[in-house]
Amino acid sequence: MAFLNRDRTVIHPDIIYCEGHEDGIEVEVAMQYNDGYNANVYTFCNNINTVEGGTHEEGFRLALNRIMNKYARDNGYLKEKEPNLTTDDCREGITAVISVKHPDPQYEGQTKTKLGNSEVRKCVSDIFGRALERFLLENPDEAKQIMEKISLASQARLAAKKAREATRRKNPLEVSSLPGKLSDCSSKDASICEIYIVEGDSAGGSAKNGRDPHFQAILPLRGKILNVEKTRQQRVFENAEIRSMITAFGCGVLDEVDVTKLRYHKIVIMTDADVDGAHIRTLLLTFFYRYMRPIIEGGYVYIAQPPLYKVQKGNTVRYAYTDHQLEEVKAELGDRLDIQRYKGLGEMDASQLWETTMDPKNRTLIRVSLNDAEQADQTFSVLMGEEVEPRRNYIIQNARFVENIDI
Repeated sequence: MAFLNRDRTVIHPDIIYCEGHEDGIEVEVAMQYNDGYNANVYTFCNNINTVEGGTHEEGFRLALNRIMNKYARDNGYLKEKEPNLTTDDCREGITAVISVKHPDPQYEGQTKTKLGNSEVRKCVSDIFGRALERFLLENPDEAKQIMEKISLASQARLAAKKAREATRRKNPLEVSSLPGKLSDCSSKDASICEIYIVEGDSAGGSAKNGRDPHFQAILPLRGKILNVEKTRQQRVFENAEIRSMITAFGCGVLDEVDVTKLRYHKIVIMTDADVDGAHIRTLLLTFFYRYMRPIIEGGYVYIAQPPLYKVQKGNTVRYAYTDHQLEEVKAELGDRLDIQRYKGLGEMDASQLWETTMDPKNRTLIRVSLNDAEQADQTFSVLMGEEVEPRRNYIIQNARFVENIDI
């Protein structure tokens, strides 16, 4: 637990831990709150990582919700007529590991990584519920800190709910509800449709004029979007740029994501090939990872690769995407070359942008994949979270590996 929360600020120093046996099933749970907004729960059965969760995680959630609401009622954190806290309220900022040992585990799902034994639900709920209740009663100061965090999460959820409603669409194909700045494509076949997310009106204008309007849509963003890693949901859903993306994609957010409703099967991040462009790309990937993770898992997110240089000799034009390619082109074409270093996509006219970055016959797209969820989560927390020290250490340790950074 200390390792998982090493780059986060914990709400309470003591780890809530329990272990026990019930009906021949061994249960072990460790849990701790941090000041973040995301829940990180890792589940195991017989030392196998059940990445899709299952009945052991359901039992954990049941106990968490039941005990937190009981404690909140008994200690005045919830008034008589106030609604109960939700499980999501109680899970905000939680890091937990749930491990069970079962003599005859039954798994569900195609990947067999979801535990299906119904009896496990009650075992985990009973054992963890007793331990959590005892911890809260025996540690009133830490219990107060936890309850204050959960109460703030509840207040933010109610505010976010109103903002979130504005991002929902009655029908994914209703053009009238699409964002005004979106230049949509004419095709409704999501399997061939693409949406390019670009920064600024200049790049957006070039992309709009250079695209194939049959299957390519353009959504320009104004500046950098919010860093959702250190922003509550309320502000996230109130952000105009984020709302535009949610509405345009049409697949929902958080636990409502349904990739079958995704309007574009290629979501292409197209930013300038400089430090600011990399920052915008990181902010977008952080948002996708935290709020629309299935679109990354499904392989729908791509990164465009615009050229860094245009090299011309007479009527001959070559494009170089790296410094190494530039040297190769220079060697090929010889002397007296006109070399242009692109500072941004806006410097390219529509035909150049199409030819180099958007034409399926010539372009290079990098598909964003998610191979290691825990490592990805840790990386996002370090690079985009509130804590400065872990980020500074990361930069110091990795600075020598950086190449092609604009000074």
